[in-house]
This record gives sequence, C-alpha cells and structure tokens, in this order.
Amino acid sequence: MTAEISVGTGSSPARRDVLARRIRVLVAATITYNVIEAVVAITAGTIASSTALIGFGLDSIIEVSSAAAVAWQFSASDHAVREAREQRTLRIIAVSFFALAAYVTVDAARALTGTGEAERSIPGIVIAALSLAIMPFLSAAQRKAGRELGSASAVADSKQTLLCTYLSGVLLVGLVLNVTLGWSWADPIAALVIAAIAIKEGRDAWRGKGCCATPAAVVLPGAAEQSDPCGCLPGCDCCGG
Repeated sequence: MTAEISVGTGSSPARRDVLARRIRVLVAATITYNVIEAVVAITAGTIASSTALIGFGLDSIIEVSSAAAVAWQFSASDHAVREAREQRTLRIIAVSFFALAAYVTVDAARALTGTGEAERSIPGIVIAALSLAIMPFLSAAQRKAGRELGSASAVADSKQTLLCTYLSGVLLVGLVLNVTLGWSWADPIAALVIAAIAIKEGRDAWRGKGCCATPAAVVLPGAAEQSDPCGCLPGCDCCGG
C-alpha cells in the first residue's frame, strides 16, 4: 500500500512506540467521549423528535467504530503487525464514512421535504457546543501523531473526528436557528455539504490516501526535494482536512 512505503523508516523504535501509545490514548479518549455524546444526543433527539440530533448521535456511534478499528490496529505491540493491519483498518474507516454520508443524505432529504418538526432542545445545543470545542483538539493531536508515525489509518480516523466537528457546527447552527428564527431548512442544507465531504474522505481512505511519513524519515534520494510546502510527499494527503 502506498501509504505504508515510508512508515517508520527514519524513526527509532522507541519513538514509534511513544507515538503508538499516544495514538492509543487519543483513540481511547475519542471512544469514551463519543459514547457519552451518542447517549446524550440520541436521548435528547428522541425527546425533542429531532432527526438532526438522532443523526448526530448515530454519527457518534460510527465514530466509535472508526476509532475502535484504529485501537485494534495499535493494540499490537509489534510495528510489523500494525503495518499488516493498516489496509483492513482503512477499509473499516472508509465504510464508516460512506455509512455516515448515506444517513446524513437521507436525513437531510427527509428534513427538506418537511417530514416531522423538531422541538427545541437545550441538551442538544449543549452537547453540540461541547463537541465543537473538544473534537478539533483530539483530531489535531491524533493527526499530528499519525503523520509522524506514517500511519494512514490514524490520519484517516483523525479526519473522521474532524468531520464530527463539522457536524457539531452544523447541528449547533441548525438548532439555534430553529429556536431563534425558525429556519428549519438551514441544517439539512449544510448537512448535504458534510455528506459530500464524508464521501470524499471515505474514497481517500479506501484508496489508502492517509498520510506518508515526513520527508526526514524517508530514505529515498531526492524525496525531500519532491515534498510540498506542508512536508508531504507526492501522492500523500497529509495536508488535507
């Protein structure tokens, strides 16, 4: 797989172990938070008859499955075993993206056709605001560690977490506009944009486009000269999302 060519070629075994442990901690934190987020969102959504909140809760469950796939990959202490699990982990993450895109699209279509009218939900606004504040930091930390380690799956999962941030913003805006101005169409329109992003990220994960190791860790003649301003080698997608 292209994303694995340069994995760990320039990092010491000790440094790779440190990065792997860091990713395991970040993934565990992501799973824990998303379980709480899913329970609160689905419960609040059911009470308020809000398809957006319920959809957000289901997205949290998908995020848990993605993070669990990465946790499974990095549960192996041997670096070679983790590399062998990379492709399967990327496929699981890709399927999670596609499932999320499908649900958000259907949910947005239902909202646009006027199926059901959600009541206001203060717990929904609170959980959306918390996610908007917490998720960017988890995503950035995991993406940084994944890039240095050269793990496409860790970077792909960080994008899943970042997508959850976008959905949190969409949900928050939708809930607030519905409460203040009655603009029920704002949320589904923005959700369709998120669905398009999810399809792109799922396609990239399926093809193995995550992140290559930094040029300094690659023992290839002229590799550093071919990197872009972000430090990504040709064919890598380190800088995106």
